[in-house]
Amino acid sequence: MFNEMNARLNKIEKNIAVIGSGFAGLSAAALMAKAGAKVTVYEKNENIGGRARVFTEQGFIFDMGPSWYWMPDIYENYFNIFGKTTSDFYELKRLNPGFTVIFGKNDKIDIPENFDELCTLFESIEKGSGDKLRKFIDDAEYKYKVGMKEMVYLPGNSITEFLSLSLMRDALRLQLFSSFSKHIRTFFKNPRLLSIMEFPVLFLGAMPSDTPALYSLMNYSGLKQGTFYPMGGFGKVVDAFASIAKEMGVDIKTNENVTSLDIEADLIANLNSSGKSHAVDAVIAAADYHHVESTLLPNSHRSYKESYWDKKVFAPSTLIFYLGVNKTIEKLNHHNMFFDEDLNAHAYEIYKDKKWPTKPLFYVCCPSKTDPTVAPAGSENIFILMPIATGLQDNEEQRQMYFEIMMDRLENYVEEDIRSAIIYKKSYCVSNFIADYNAYKGNAYGLANTLFQTAIFKPKLRSPKVDNLFFAGQLTVPGPGVPPSIISGQVAASELIKTFQ
Repeated sequence: MFNEMNARLNKIEKNIAVIGSGFAGLSAAALMAKAGAKVTVYEKNENIGGRARVFTEQGFIFDMGPSWYWMPDIYENYFNIFGKTTSDFYELKRLNPGFTVIFGKNDKIDIPENFDELCTLFESIEKGSGDKLRKFIDDAEYKYKVGMKEMVYLPGNSITEFLSLSLMRDALRLQLFSSFSKHIRTFFKNPRLLSIMEFPVLFLGAMPSDTPALYSLMNYSGLKQGTFYPMGGFGKVVDAFASIAKEMGVDIKTNENVTSLDIEADLIANLNSSGKSHAVDAVIAAADYHHVESTLLPNSHRSYKESYWDKKVFAPSTLIFYLGVNKTIEKLNHHNMFFDEDLNAHAYEIYKDKKWPTKPLFYVCCPSKTDPTVAPAGSENIFILMPIATGLQDNEEQRQMYFEIMMDRLENYVEEDIRSAIIYKKSYCVSNFIADYNAYKGNAYGLANTLFQTAIFKPKLRSPKVDNLFFAGQLTVPGPGVPPSIISGQVAASELIKTFQ
């Protein structure tokens, strides 16, 4: 999409500011610079990457946020815009098993990388489910091709965008108005198989019953395309995006906290950061949408009231622990999902009852099983994540209580002591998301993928009240996750470029 547009444009000699250096910000910045603009990225933190920042302690390299590399074609398509390919920047390894789902001490399912083997596995658990999985994934692949090739690149300005003959024809098959939960239950009955199919929705979306069946496209990516890992960690992916941006001439400034935007005649005239004022022709805000509106803009130019945000359904926040362990743990795989408690009960306490979970599900990532560079020899790099409701009050006592709960279950599963081998430990939760990213109510992933928060129902990519302000990232189209954020930056850049034609 971008290459076709860029080929038709004259060079854009404008000063463009991008707020935030996450994937959305870096994506937008490089594309604007490729079109000829002078682009400066303003990042409030010391390191770039947004939620995908990296930190190093005692020889351990910790990815702070994203750890699942799904939808590899989205990354590849982005690199191709600049004449690059994924392998120019990092080695991509397909994991086998892709991930492990743990239902009890001696009850787990390893998801094989080979899809035929996965179908055989499903069949062994529930008679007839092997063929049903093939049909389900065929349908999910169709949704992926339409959703991730067409729909996600629409800016969400108007319902008329969706009135093309192809999208109108595809509307029923995309199942925007069908429940994800009901959809998968027409294929599978076994609780363990249902958990495998529903977990991406819990961690990135909403209650399965409130999520459109369209999002089965995520199952296609995870179960058919496969689960990958960028050797060296997600920081290598951030480095790739930053490298492209810099090659295009983007100036990336860190420790630059944007404090306000000066408006003249419904246009941003100046961006104020760290005590300095910078004249701009346009701004792409890839920081928290609510923060930009409520803090950086004057009240007269805010498009959404506080009540609007308060009524929105947010995907989870998280409680995360980064652990450096001075021994190896044989029974852990790279991705480990602890589904030894009830999924629906935990989801209800994230999205409906909004409280600290009674019996939480959680996720353990151990990248040192795949990548020896992220931990010293003979050690393990462990990332533990528990999804929680946004807006919760967190403190050290609360964090430690849940640490012990999760470690009890983790140690019971691996059948060995881990706590005594921990030589580094750091926690991260709601208050950290607010402090580091100005995240509304400490959200980790953005808006939940409910029907009335999809496409045209999301906060607008272009500010309705400030003509040269555009937004990118997880609170606008297309939604949460790294691939959607990359696309969001592309769409914001393309929409901004149109205003200069």
